[in-house]
Amino acid sequence: MNLHKILKIVAAVIGLAGIIFLVRIVATGDDAIKTGEKAGLVDPMAWVAYIILGLTLLFVVVFVLKNLFTNTAGLKNTLIGVGAFAAVLIIAYVVSGGDTTAYELQEDNTFASDGQSTMVGAGLVAFYILLAVAAGAMIFAGVKKTISK
Repeated sequence: MNLHKILKIVAAVIGLAGIIFLVRIVATGDDAIKTGEKAGLVDPMAWVAYIILGLTLLFVVVFVLKNLFTNTAGLKNTLIGVGAFAAVLIIAYVVSGGDTTAYELQEDNTFASDGQSTMVGAGLVAFYILLAVAAGAMIFAGVKKTISK
């Protein structure tokens, strides 16, 4: 039996378990679950979701790594992309500065440190840089496509 058939069977079993748990939750009704009488019905459905998420992440990582090491040209392009992304993060961290405003954290009434404020600022700056690059790439592609027609 090959891997494709085994994965199809596993996917079918997990899907069937998910359907069974969903039907049980829907049949119980919202009020019984909210009051806590049948809260135990939700846990198996959550575990099915966790298992599916874990398997998906595992397969994605395994096949991406397999493809990277079998395709050396792809490895070079991937490393260039990772390097460019790291450069954007470093630039964003250098450009962003600490904020003098004291931000109160909600969990335990403490205040955000200067380092935490710098990291938040770096995340925002990195988002803006990547947004500008993506918008520029879309505009460039649109103009290039229009000109080439």
